[in-house]
Amino acid sequence: MHYRSLGATGIQVSPYALGAMMLNRMGNGDHADSVRIVHRALDAGVNLVDTADAYATGESEEIVGRALQGRRDDVVLATKFHLPMGEDPNMRGNSRRWIMRAVEGSLRRLQTDHIDLYQVHRPDPGVDIEETLSALTDLVRAGKVRAIGTSTFPASDLVRAQWVSERRGLERFRTEQPTYSILSRTIEREVLPVCHDFGVGTLVYSPLAGGMLTGRYRKGGANDTHRAGFGFGYMRDERRLDAVEQLIVLADKAGLSLTHLSMAFAITHPDVTSAIMGPRTMEQLEDVLTGLDVALKEDVLDAIDEIVPPGTEVSPLDMAYQPPAVTTPALRRRPRDERSAA
Repeated sequence: MHYRSLGATGIQVSPYALGAMMLNRMGNGDHADSVRIVHRALDAGVNLVDTADAYATGESEEIVGRALQGRRDDVVLATKFHLPMGEDPNMRGNSRRWIMRAVEGSLRRLQTDHIDLYQVHRPDPGVDIEETLSALTDLVRAGKVRAIGTSTFPASDLVRAQWVSERRGLERFRTEQPTYSILSRTIEREVLPVCHDFGVGTLVYSPLAGGMLTGRYRKGGANDTHRAGFGFGYMRDERRLDAVEQLIVLADKAGLSLTHLSMAFAITHPDVTSAIMGPRTMEQLEDVLTGLDVALKEDVLDAIDEIVPPGTEVSPLDMAYQPPAVTTPALRRRPRDERSAA
């Protein structure tokens, strides 16, 4: 295993990280089996484990905490906050009030006294970024958190946060966790260059495009896999399925499985630190691990660019973050009376 520097933190992490989103009742409800999956990844040299409080309302963190007993010091442990953890409207978001409560819950479930990387799971337009950074700075100074990061932040938000940290003397976001795969390459335009300029490490999620780049989802097929049960629209997107068919042909010509081609692509970009794999079963984990040494040749990368051009995406994942300016009609339309006057 060849390790990489996580931004400017000095922390060394494996190019493949273990994501624990499927290690709970949403995916693998067998806790003992999920623990074995974590142990197998660690035994293979994977040293970064990423989870979140909202994954099955804490169940994923509990499983990870159980799995890391006796091995905690060998692991770079990352988790996230922001998504709802209850009906109370204050049990979510990026406010100081919630952050201080959320971190205690994560520490308890993870059975640890510190989190190596505490990440903001999604932007919160209703909270001043200084409020969030101030609370996270206090956690770092208290020793409960070693480094802080973000997930799915637009480039402009990343720049704004760096500016606030510098002007206010607050901790800087050291990592960003965006979606990135052959089918979703938009971060190549601005997010990755911004991360490069500010020395921010990147942990990309869904390098297999939510399962579509495993070869199990084919055009005209039943596609009745576990992921399909979530009802994600991207699983039925004809444009994605067309691109997958082309990529399968390319992978065959290169003598690779589509899974190995796709994982290798994700960590080939020089500004990507680590790609998060999210296995549900031991078989899926073993499949990814056998491709750890795959390196893509220039002609293969050129062929990928022909199928999905750099900086573009075939279509967004259902769970991808979309800013309010895109999702809220009132923010992009004048009031009706003003339009009538015009």
